[in-house]
Amino acid sequence: MAMSRRGFLQAAAAGATAGLVAPATATASATGGRGGPAVIASGNGMATPNREGPCDIAMSMLKQGADPLDAVIAGVNRVEEDPTDHSVGYGGLPNEDGVVQLDSCVMHGPTHKAGGVAALEGIKYPSKVARLVMQRTDHVLIVGEGAQRFAKAHGFEVEDLLTDEARKSWLKWKETRSDDDDWIHVESPDGVTRRADGVEFTYGTINCCALDAAGNLAGVTTTSGLSYKIPGRVGDSPIIGAGLYVDNEIGAAGSTGRGEANLQSLSSFMVVEFMRQGLSPEEACVATLKRVADKTEPRLRNDKGEPNYGLKLYAIAKDGTVGGASMRGKSTMAYHDGVECKLIEIPHQYE
Repeated sequence: MAMSRRGFLQAAAAGATAGLVAPATATASATGGRGGPAVIASGNGMATPNREGPCDIAMSMLKQGADPLDAVIAGVNRVEEDPTDHSVGYGGLPNEDGVVQLDSCVMHGPTHKAGGVAALEGIKYPSKVARLVMQRTDHVLIVGEGAQRFAKAHGFEVEDLLTDEARKSWLKWKETRSDDDDWIHVESPDGVTRRADGVEFTYGTINCCALDAAGNLAGVTTTSGLSYKIPGRVGDSPIIGAGLYVDNEIGAAGSTGRGEANLQSLSSFMVVEFMRQGLSPEEACVATLKRVADKTEPRLRNDKGEPNYGLKLYAIAKDGTVGGASMRGKSTMAYHDGVECKLIEIPHQYE
């Protein structure tokens, strides 16, 4: 017998909360709902001692009447240019050859247009290039050398994005990959450091989405990707439907964490579709992570059978309600309600 819409929503909500670990404080599901302007982001959307907060920048521009896409891009530019953030842009950790390759995508709710770049080298602001792909071409995604040539044609300068700090991390990774090669880790007392001892790894990204006072949505995701990746590897961040998805009638969603798991389920698109079916942003994120967890292959599960990787989803609905969820461990998301930017706790699927 066919299930009614109400029955489907009840089943989806029940499945979403199965195994859910509730945070100690009020969750994001009760946050927002007053319309725009509102801005959400991954945790690095907050201000730091080194930079103004991306959410603060985006909100300030929204209040001045800026397009929501221009606002979120201006916000994440602060992270793209921050050499102390090793997961995004300038200062990001390189691939296994010591080359920084950047990925980004943007999506504009009012026009439903999108653009992205992947494996882009030497350009500090991939989010700006992604916007140009959206605005100036009939394409959605440009990659590698072609993306760099496209950026240069629009006046971007090619720069060396490998900072000294990132280079040292890369060299340490090379020195500690194996005990049986020609690399010697000089910081080790015996000249040999066991595999991956003290090596910095990053999986991070920044996602930022905004809702303006008129009810229009937009989003951006930008990253330097998985550290020490195989050259040319592309994760979820520049892929529409995976690292970001925006539907101006429903809401917007984005992600950070293990890109391969996200790509296999097109998680951001799925979040928005669950919202279309009536789930709140938080419920939609939880339901999507449950789907991703159920599809995880055995080699990526721990001895309890749980996914052993991190993946976080963030969402904002057309009415301004916001929410998120994390695959593993306590986590937060940034939320600017027009008054202040704060971190709010999001539920997690596994400890």
